[in-house]
Amino acid sequence: MRQILTLLFIVFSFNAYAQTKDTVETKKKTVQEFKNMMSPYYSYGNGLGITSPDSLYQVNIRFRMQNRVSYIHDDGEEDKIDGQIRRLRLRFDGYIGNPKFGYSMQLSFAAGDVGKAEEGKNTNIIRDAMIFYYPNKHWSLGFGQTKLPGNRQRVNSSGALQLTDRSINNADFNIDRDFGVQVLYNKKNKEKFSYILRGAISTGEGRNWTNFNDTGLAYTGKAELFPLGEFTDGGSNYEGDLAHEQKPKLMISGAYSYNDRAHRTQGMLGDDIAGKGTANIQSLFLDAMLKYQGWSLMYAYMNRNSDKTMFYNPTDVTDFNYVYDGHGMDFQGSYTFPKHWEVIGRFSKQKVDKEIFEFTPNANQYSLGLTKYIWEHAFKLQAEFTYEQQKFYNLEKKNNWYARFQIEIGI
Repeated sequence: MRQILTLLFIVFSFNAYAQTKDTVETKKKTVQEFKNMMSPYYSYGNGLGITSPDSLYQVNIRFRMQNRVSYIHDDGEEDKIDGQIRRLRLRFDGYIGNPKFGYSMQLSFAAGDVGKAEEGKNTNIIRDAMIFYYPNKHWSLGFGQTKLPGNRQRVNSSGALQLTDRSINNADFNIDRDFGVQVLYNKKNKEKFSYILRGAISTGEGRNWTNFNDTGLAYTGKAELFPLGEFTDGGSNYEGDLAHEQKPKLMISGAYSYNDRAHRTQGMLGDDIAGKGTANIQSLFLDAMLKYQGWSLMYAYMNRNSDKTMFYNPTDVTDFNYVYDGHGMDFQGSYTFPKHWEVIGRFSKQKVDKEIFEFTPNANQYSLGLTKYIWEHAFKLQAEFTYEQQKFYNLEKKNNWYARFQIEIGI
């Protein structure tokens, strides 16, 4: 009998101990869960991501900067050394309430991005400020300010370029950021024919414009075709075949923009048209991109024409300017080695409209580049040499060149 009572006492004691231990562990677990509920969730992918405990909002934070030094030789001028922070950007993306309601903001701080301060004009710190609605995986609706669907190189981030900057044709003939409504429809497939359709109705005056005095708008449409399926890891959105496509990938695209009563010499860019004039500007863009096993080939055609080119101040005929009409072509090729070194070559040809040839030259530009990707496009070293031939109306010729080194880093 004594042995039975002793056995029952041991069993009872062990059971009580186990229950006490479980209670303590449950309390610890409950406290930890409460702490987790009071803290946001952090993730590290493309930038720093923060999600609220109830998943009602999310923000992704990214930055990038481009630091460069250039040695520049222009015919007829003193050589110069230019060292600057070319770009310094801070970006926020995420959603509020529901992943279907997204937002994207981008701010710029470098002098080349913001431009010089002028009395009566806005400071161009805001680059993007968009609110999105994603009804399903195919559709996207946006309202606010961002890039219009123009040339491929312009739509790509400047941080996804192989060379240190875009081509001269992109600088002179492209459309840019604008405020308005945008819609996108995509039908993506990795192995089969895919396409993306984009459209926008915008103010036509460029970013951060507030001096509205008419009802002119800009209308832009673009189609991107992928006959062999979409690129690996969104490869159509960055230059160079970093993914070493195992199968050939091809993109063909075309875009058209009509800017009704534009107030600036390049539509969304440039100076205010003299004499408070306006122009109806048409822009056409054609692009092609091919990537396969480290090789990348790109072609671009850009064209701008307007119903009126020359504008004069009615009180002073010596005060005039013009819409930068003309066309240009870019040919760009590269090879990315397995060790993440890349060699790049680009040829750009630009021809301005005959009506403005008296004031601005035609140009051919040749560029060679060497890039080392340390962490894809987010951290890279770039070296570039560019030679430019300018041909003027009076048969004068100028030969200019620059050598440049640039470091880009970001998250």
